[in-house]
Amino acid sequence: MRKIVHYLIVLAVGIVAVSCGNRLEDGEYRLDIFSTNDVHGKYRDLAKVSEYIKGQREMLGEDNVLLIDVGDILQGDNSAYYYNYVDTVSEHIYVKAAGYMKYDAAVVGNHDIETGHAVYDKMAREFPMPFLGANAFDDETGRPYFQEYAMFERGGMKVAVIGFTNPNIKQWLARSLWSGMRFESILPYAQELVDRVIAKEHPDIVIAAMHTGTGDGNPDNNENQALACLRTLDGVDFVFCAHDHSSKIVEEFRNIDGRDSLVSVLVNAGSHCREVGHASVSVVVRDGRIVSKKLSAELVPMAGADPDEGYLEYLSPEFEAVEAFTVKEAGRIEADLNTRDAMKGRAFYTDLLHMIQLSCEPAEISFAAPLTYDGHIAEGALAYNDLFTIYPFENQLFVVKMTGREIKDALEFSYDKWVNTLTDSQAADLIEGKNIPGIHALAVSEKPDKRTGAARYSFISRTYNFDSAAGVNYTVDLTEPYGSKVDILSLADGSAFCIDSVYNVAMTSYRASGGGGILAAAGIDTDNIDERVVERYPEIRNIIYDYLKQHGAIPASLSQDSMLGDWNFIPEGIDRAIQKDFELVFD
Repeated sequence: MRKIVHYLIVLAVGIVAVSCGNRLEDGEYRLDIFSTNDVHGKYRDLAKVSEYIKGQREMLGEDNVLLIDVGDILQGDNSAYYYNYVDTVSEHIYVKAAGYMKYDAAVVGNHDIETGHAVYDKMAREFPMPFLGANAFDDETGRPYFQEYAMFERGGMKVAVIGFTNPNIKQWLARSLWSGMRFESILPYAQELVDRVIAKEHPDIVIAAMHTGTGDGNPDNNENQALACLRTLDGVDFVFCAHDHSSKIVEEFRNIDGRDSLVSVLVNAGSHCREVGHASVSVVVRDGRIVSKKLSAELVPMAGADPDEGYLEYLSPEFEAVEAFTVKEAGRIEADLNTRDAMKGRAFYTDLLHMIQLSCEPAEISFAAPLTYDGHIAEGALAYNDLFTIYPFENQLFVVKMTGREIKDALEFSYDKWVNTLTDSQAADLIEGKNIPGIHALAVSEKPDKRTGAARYSFISRTYNFDSAAGVNYTVDLTEPYGSKVDILSLADGSAFCIDSVYNVAMTSYRASGGGGILAAAGIDTDNIDERVVERYPEIRNIIYDYLKQHGAIPASLSQDSMLGDWNFIPEGIDRAIQKDFELVFD
């Protein structure tokens, strides 16, 4: 069960931190740190993690283990939704779960903020462990909105866990969700805080736990700064990161006394409880000084692991309440819905999203992307749980003023990530069914599966940023370059679409706040999006639910809805090449 990656080296004597006041007695010490991240409401799946951690505590000793979560805990599944918004009186299911599992600390993730003040403020008060987010500051006081760090005595040593949230939150979420806060980039601020914690607390081990992706080492990439932190932060032993759902162990070597020494390790445990991060450090103390540290890390897969039956029994009342809520009928759907179809062109799934958004006045045009990668709902009764397949996030709906030019430029950016630019001859060959090595209609590439190692195709860009439009008629020409691919022929009713006119465009709060960079590509300053917002609506999943309560069913005839307009890829026949690439990805 335990395999993946393991790094180990002894730090050179003389470059290791000195314990203050000879506090540590001479000898050897060990600490084991375990991590989860991006659980996204999969609290039942935590049962396997719970059983694994229980075994580790029995083997290593309770006082030698630290358990942390690196954010995005409170959103993403019906269990979280039910206790966030439906039953807001009972003890939250995750509060009970975290208490049972004895989590020591948790980091604030961007999707935790997406739940809204009422939820995460309550959780910050009720969690059985600190909720950390040092780089989120209170606008009024200038002080951190969440706790900055937490100190622990584990393995006989003083351990500092310093937490950071993702600074890009304001670009993804509606201002009402994070009102009263500002977010500082993790770098360079993290070094200032690490230095302050070391000076004040004199920890033996320093952990930086941050809800940011691993990234490529570019410190200016605010969304994914972990690798840059690993490479630049002094005084930090471990960087635990999250957000990108990509399991990874990275070691940081630096040249010390003419040789490379391991000075810090990064741990990213992926998402959804599929793996647990495990880092350990062994320390040798002589004459009251730490003279060496041995750092190691691994990722422990949970596939095939036994669940903790005690955990499941303890939370059974909560799981039963969630089940009763999510299986109740919400309405009907009159055709099969497959979300993957939206990756290859106009689809029933995205038509549904567009229809819902255009039903909200004063929307004239809609931007929507496939937010569920590969979900299926069969024709017939819709359970409330199915609405999470249709709409998995707590995004709100915004109606935003955009010029015709900005609409076209935004779509150009979206389709540039979605499809490739082909020469006329390449398009002709692909239409005829010829294989051209390395040439595809869809923007896909072949790479090894991170779990099996087998080669497989996947989209190069995030599919939840593949925006299409409704309320207009247009074509997307794969033989034209970026900037000329999209030809908007008219509004849905056949009237003229004018580049210089201003239209009301419905979109998610994520998109309006800058998510995906699509509006920025159109030259829109999303930091000041409030100047363009003409209407705000509640969470889109709730709008879908309200539609079902009013109309009873989602009709099979959505494609015939005149308000949606139409769009397609050209040249004629290119859909066959797109279908072939689609099958490479999904079959």
